[in-house]
Amino acid sequence: MFDAHAVALGPHGMLAINIAMLSLIGWALWRAEQRLSSGSDLILLVLLGVFAVSGRILLDPIPNVQPVTVIVLLAGIHFGAARTVALATAVALCSNMLLGHGLWSLYQAAGWSVVGIVGATLSNRLYVDGRMMIPALAGLATVSAFAFDWIVSLSALHSLSSEVFLVYLAAGIPYDLLHAAGNLVFVAWLANPLSEVMTRHIAPPTPMAVRDPVSSRV
Repeated sequence: MFDAHAVALGPHGMLAINIAMLSLIGWALWRAEQRLSSGSDLILLVLLGVFAVSGRILLDPIPNVQPVTVIVLLAGIHFGAARTVALATAVALCSNMLLGHGLWSLYQAAGWSVVGIVGATLSNRLYVDGRMMIPALAGLATVSAFAFDWIVSLSALHSLSSEVFLVYLAAGIPYDLLHAAGNLVFVAWLANPLSEVMTRHIAPPTPMAVRDPVSSRV
């Protein structure tokens, strides 16, 4: 019998298919989001987690390029630190079930959690008068790429001496730069549409404490 599925695509062809699949997932989740009511932020966080996990897995052929860092940063800005830590940890665990789970998963969860907490802390400066400050967000996303990678690199200290660890960090700089470049692309692509989506689903403040929806999420 002929194996109709045994088609050799090569790495570039496979990457093109993965990007097409990620775009399809993003479109489907966007359509699903339009059916949600305002204030359904927990459901939206699940949809964001699905997109982040899918993006990390499907873009795995591109070294250190994935949308998770930017998604977590935006979630921190709009939903606050606590929910973003939950999102970051769930994304790290779920994606690593397929990519490889180990001690590094804890450091990845910690790294993305730190990114989200920083986003929540700086939300008043990154989201002003209903507008995302794209240049400031792009700068923070660039710094976040290095911060995340270096936090994850700390897991190597369990097996490397401190002297070798510095060499290990230096050897990883090209990958840090790829992460930063990828984050800039994702900021340009995702920041405004995701910010608009998240704003629609922020839970309304309680009558006893009516505050600015961004400043109240830190």
